[in-house]
Amino acid sequence: MTSVSETSSLPKTKKPSDSAFKQQRLPAWQPILTAGTVLPTFFVIGIAFIPVGIGLLYFSDEVKERSIDYTNCISNNTERDGNFTKCSELIEKNSTLNCFCSLNFTLPYDFGGMVYMYYGLTNFYQNHRRYVKSRDDNQLLGKLSDVVSSDCEPFAYVESNDIKIPIAPCGAIANSLFSDELTLFSVKHNDYVPLLKTGIAWPSDKNIKFRNPDGNLNDTFKNFAKPKNWDRYIYELDTENEDNNGFQNEDLIVWMRTAALPTFRKLYRRIDHTRSGFTDGLLAGNYTLHVKYSYTVSTFEGTKRMILSTTSLLGGKNRFLGIAYIVVGCVCLLLGIALLIIHIKCSKSTNEIINVNQNTPYQ
Repeated sequence: MTSVSETSSLPKTKKPSDSAFKQQRLPAWQPILTAGTVLPTFFVIGIAFIPVGIGLLYFSDEVKERSIDYTNCISNNTERDGNFTKCSELIEKNSTLNCFCSLNFTLPYDFGGMVYMYYGLTNFYQNHRRYVKSRDDNQLLGKLSDVVSSDCEPFAYVESNDIKIPIAPCGAIANSLFSDELTLFSVKHNDYVPLLKTGIAWPSDKNIKFRNPDGNLNDTFKNFAKPKNWDRYIYELDTENEDNNGFQNEDLIVWMRTAALPTFRKLYRRIDHTRSGFTDGLLAGNYTLHVKYSYTVSTFEGTKRMILSTTSLLGGKNRFLGIAYIVVGCVCLLLGIALLIIHIKCSKSTNEIINVNQNTPYQ
């Protein structure tokens, strides 16, 4: 019998135990790729994908859109004076200046059903790693503290009389919040199109990821500074609806969900279809887009646009998915046909394979 001392003195080994898993003896299935299995797969994928892609394109084309680029719109004041100065130039000289501009456009056909207003930006990289990290999720959950996350730097504190005042909400994402104000005037109805500020954010975001602290918002945020690029405090974002203020402001929630690509759009408003004249959507006719221009894009050579859009069963307009399905289906069909021709012309018959012996010449 081996003693305990002798057992402890045995050399340690890194050899795995003799089990089916560690010795790689588990049963496995390795398919043998033959013409009889590969060719039908190509044809099935091709025949299935092409109709799906056509259906996706059909639903995408059912969506109606009208896009208005207002990056270089002319200030209303200078237009009346005959100077025709762009709002972007005025804002670049004085960022605190309020510039107003208007653009007339026409809807060539009725936009039936639910109509949504989006704002779109180009050349804005919300997917930059440091930009995406620049937020304090605990703060957005309503857990306010004098110490904010270091990820928010350099948009974490404001210094006043050698005292660091924490910013709420902190970080680069919140600091760059889209601030243009867009309204729509209907010439046909001689009235402004009713727009809703709520119902534009994901319910999961508003109910779970963004929560206001307990108590009165004015008192709660009195010890916090506003972001450097903002002209109002977090509790003043919506002067018409108190429930749409604080961290649960839906414009803020929509902006904080960062985009994956540098050209993107975000939901800005919903058309109120309960109002008379707009129950069936937006009718064809002349409209005017009024813009309170305050968000500069010249620093990163971007553009801004307003988009009116309807939706389909599959959401908004997106032709890429349909085209991708059709392309993949066509490629599979072409590969299947090519491989079938090669198989017919170059494969050996069954008799030839059976009669192969040691004297059969190698080819």
